[in-house]
Amino acid sequence: MGTMLSLSTAPSAGVFGAVGNTPLIRLERLSRYVGRDLFVKAEQLNPGGSIKDRAARWMIEAAERDGRLAAGGTIVEGTAGNTGIGLALLALARGYRCLIVMPDNQAPEKYDTLRALRAELHLVKPTKFSDPAHFYHTAKRLAAERSGACWMDQFENPANSQAHYAATGPEIWTQLGGRIDALVASSGTGGTIGGTSRFLKEKDAQVRVVLADPGGSGLFAYVKHGELKSQGSSITEGIGIMRITANFGQAQIDDALFVPDAKAVEMAEWLLQYEGLHVGSSAALNVWAAAQVAATLPQAARVVTFVCDSGQRYQSRLFNPAWLAEKNLTPVEHELPGILGF
Repeated sequence: MGTMLSLSTAPSAGVFGAVGNTPLIRLERLSRYVGRDLFVKAEQLNPGGSIKDRAARWMIEAAERDGRLAAGGTIVEGTAGNTGIGLALLALARGYRCLIVMPDNQAPEKYDTLRALRAELHLVKPTKFSDPAHFYHTAKRLAAERSGACWMDQFENPANSQAHYAATGPEIWTQLGGRIDALVASSGTGGTIGGTSRFLKEKDAQVRVVLADPGGSGLFAYVKHGELKSQGSSITEGIGIMRITANFGQAQIDDALFVPDAKAVEMAEWLLQYEGLHVGSSAALNVWAAAQVAATLPQAARVVTFVCDSGQRYQSRLFNPAWLAEKNLTPVEHELPGILGF
């Protein structure tokens, strides 16, 4: 594993206080190959195992402050899984109940984790956003029907991007001593890229921000051409979307890269083998895109991206040769020249 730059090691105030303050890891081999410094924010080390713990904490605390969530209440959310896991874990720490609505085509490890965290799990068929049966609308409806329930609405809730503006961005800035040339990030709700890019651009307008986008998402075309238009589909979970959320609207983005699933799969395998990082598909996608961006920058440039969660959450898929073969995604390239294309 690469060089680790960390922040305070002081004891945290409970599990809420343990959210954030994650290490920044320099990818040693990848950095040497590209000739620039590539760093990943190790968000899999949050208590709930993903970057979504940050949004979960801030949304819960905001709901408590404004009185929408009171003792004995129920947290309700629609999610691809990671936000639900963060909410369910933090709900236990506060004594809340938790109801999570998810599409039924996500990695089974996520369902198992949510059930272990005592969450009430409601699965729905994957469908387009305009369908009332979509997980987003289902969560909103179930919250309205239940007394004492609070719908988190992570896509439109400003506390989501605020978590990254107030914490993630400042952490990165501090860990790199204010020297950063580019931020590369994928987007689901838009909270991470929205809040982090806004903070970093305020500190240094020259920081280049690049969106990494998978198939099936309209954000690449939106950034490049101003229209929401998708191409293909993707095995990635929790990223890519066909609408502009309030949180994504906060983002200050200079460019976008489209990342094929095959490159994310190959990068996930390479990171495990050569950097000792066991990451999920969105993290692998982020790193592939970060390397592409870094290669266009001057020598000694510093590029940051995110390990959103661990590969353990996708072991039955991303690291399952039989499942990958079914999807025609068996890794073809195993060395960096083939994986990166340069």
